[in-house]
Amino acid sequence: MFEVTLLFLIAVSAYLLWENNLLFTRKPHQQAAIACDASLDIGLEDPVDKDNFLNYLQNEIESALFPRPTDSVLQRHYDSLVNAELENRLAAMPDS
Repeated sequence: MFEVTLLFLIAVSAYLLWENNLLFTRKPHQQAAIACDASLDIGLEDPVDKDNFLNYLQNEIESALFPRPTDSVLQRHYDSLVNAELENRLAAMPDS
């Protein structure tokens, strides 16, 4: 029963993101480039600092979500959800 509930929640989240054009709008390599460009804008000069900052944001997002699913299809949806939220947070940051 838990798996069915979890699948339903993921499906609803994916549908809402799809309707808002946040999901499946860019390829993963483009998302990584956007994330790196956004971290440049916030004043981080060291590449290690940028990676640490992005990892911190990703961990913060994942800690607020449900546990990572074990099914490969659900993992792709989960990763898309995390990437969309990461992009939203980076876009909402003020330019330094």
